[in-house]
Amino acid sequence: MVKYEVIVSNSSLAQAATTNNVFIKLVGTDGESKRTWLTSIKGSATFLLGAESKFSVSCPTSLGKLVLIELDKKPLPMFPENNWFPNTIKVKSPEGDIYTFPIYRWIAGREVHLFREGTALRIIDDNHHLGKYSREKELKLRGELYRWDVYKEGLPHCMKADNASSLPCEVVFSFTKTKEFALTAAAGLAELQLKGLSSCEQKWSDINAIKKVFCNKKTDISEYVQQHWKDDAFFGYQYLNGVNPSLIRRCSALPENFTVTDEMVFLRGGGSLSGEIQKGNIYLCDYKQLDGVKPNTINGKKQYLMAPLVLLHKTPDDKLMPIAIQLKQTSGEDNPIFFPTDSEYDWLMAKIFVRSADFSEHQLNAHLLRTHLLAEVFAVSLLRNVPMVHPLYKLLIPHTRYTLQINFLARLALISETGVFTKFAASGGEGMITILKRSLSSMTYSSLCLPDDIAERGMISVPNYHYRDDGLKLWDIIHKFVKGVLCHYYKTDAEVHQDSELQKWIQDIYEHGFLSQTSTGIPQSFSSVDELIKFVTMVIFTCSGQHSAVNSGQYDYGGWMPNTPITLQRAPPTTKGTTSEATMLQTLPDVNVTVQGMSTLWLLSKQSSDFVALGQFAEDHFCEEIPSKLIKDFQGQLEILSTVIKTRNKSLEVPYTYMDPALLENSVAI
Repeated sequence: MVKYEVIVSNSSLAQAATTNNVFIKLVGTDGESKRTWLTSIKGSATFLLGAESKFSVSCPTSLGKLVLIELDKKPLPMFPENNWFPNTIKVKSPEGDIYTFPIYRWIAGREVHLFREGTALRIIDDNHHLGKYSREKELKLRGELYRWDVYKEGLPHCMKADNASSLPCEVVFSFTKTKEFALTAAAGLAELQLKGLSSCEQKWSDINAIKKVFCNKKTDISEYVQQHWKDDAFFGYQYLNGVNPSLIRRCSALPENFTVTDEMVFLRGGGSLSGEIQKGNIYLCDYKQLDGVKPNTINGKKQYLMAPLVLLHKTPDDKLMPIAIQLKQTSGEDNPIFFPTDSEYDWLMAKIFVRSADFSEHQLNAHLLRTHLLAEVFAVSLLRNVPMVHPLYKLLIPHTRYTLQINFLARLALISETGVFTKFAASGGEGMITILKRSLSSMTYSSLCLPDDIAERGMISVPNYHYRDDGLKLWDIIHKFVKGVLCHYYKTDAEVHQDSELQKWIQDIYEHGFLSQTSTGIPQSFSSVDELIKFVTMVIFTCSGQHSAVNSGQYDYGGWMPNTPITLQRAPPTTKGTTSEATMLQTLPDVNVTVQGMSTLWLLSKQSSDFVALGQFAEDHFCEEIPSKLIKDFQGQLEILSTVIKTRNKSLEVPYTYMDPALLENSVAI
């Protein structure tokens, strides 16, 4: 008889322990063990939180090289069945070899679970019949667990789930996050209920009344916003470093429907509009995606959502100043162009309508579509098509953490018929679907790849663009890491082309995420290593840095409602000289709409205590030497970037933290 030593490392996650009996079977190239009860000398075993337990499995002869293990469990008599979350199982063979089996998932029910030895293997390398069998069995099971569903026609597909309890155990929130998320939401709403504000359908009486509510919840940046929201320089700054930094582009020629002339504008430092355009100092923000969108009805009142055009000028002192605003796409007498030289409230109201439009463009396109919905597509395709032993799975699985559940909750609580966004945003309901469809139809692969996007928008040289500066550094660090890992496993383009699991992953993304629209430029297959590296870099950047850039500052910039109204309830002025502070207060959203928006943005900006920063891997899926070294190098580069950003921020009036690797999450988890 020979003995194998089995070492079980249990997770420290809340409720991850089990009192159930656990059974294991070892499977090798030369045979397999009997199904063996993992029991201590005393006759039972308790798998405690964070503990390491050792057991022995006896076999008549050596099993050869271990390929996989089979795990199952069943409860003790008179004891309840409970789930179990082991981290890893290591097996020491009689020959002295140590095999590591990454688990990192909930073991639920009584079915048998197969886990492969930790060495990453592409399908073309997995030549043993047991390897191919386990891949096929795993993917068949995953295909049943992770099924595509159509939430709304014309939108990226999502994972089919009837309710939260039907989500697979391995993708749900930890016990800690579940409790924190619920408590944060309940606390915010309870505070509003206590003040009687969440049901108050009245208009704000004065700006000080808004300040009183705002003072209950504020951050350093939101306080700065409250003090500077009327400033033109801050209005322009938000297009570079606010929560929607990807809309602005250099203007090489004015749109035909935006008839601003040299005589209309006053430019700081002198010069003409046409001359500044030629110098590359004029920038445009065009909200054409919102044109003709049916606005919501809130508190029984019609709301208003404009599709503005905004012209900005880079001044000699490197500020980005708005110089002209047109609130509708079609020129006409009832659609005046507003300028900073207009009356105080004419100009302020024009900016308020722009900021309200920016809320819808940001939330639906930049945030929901381009991070949440795409991240879900990347995750579902990975879980359906790529087995745990595959290097792509090991590389990307940390960037799927909690994404499927947070998106399920978003569909349930934010954008459903009774959701907060549907009930209280100008673009809620029918308008939301219109905007999402338009945004997907106009999306391009290059716009998802930061270096390409910055170049295409002509934003390479504009000063004080911290989103670009930090984002490009972050992209390069991710790209270097991805290249190192993938080039370790794929030496030639032919190896990429021949990997059927890899090809199925991208095919599903193209079909279910981008609805087979060739105009997007999304690859339908991978033909080279470089093509694969770029796409995987984009996936990781989207799920981490880009999501942080459009998510983490939501309350910072939207907590002070007049800076980012989620809706407006009075039509914009059609003639100049008709506005006042009273007009502004009548236009801003009602009290209940304001506080519901504030509470939601507070919840969505709050970091969980089990937050995992980019580059920090709570689960060791790679066990080989080279990928492990690459991970350490990756972490080192991220630490350097974090230090650079923190040092830079000390000299900024408004620090830009959303691309700091120490503060951005590995995945779309909130």
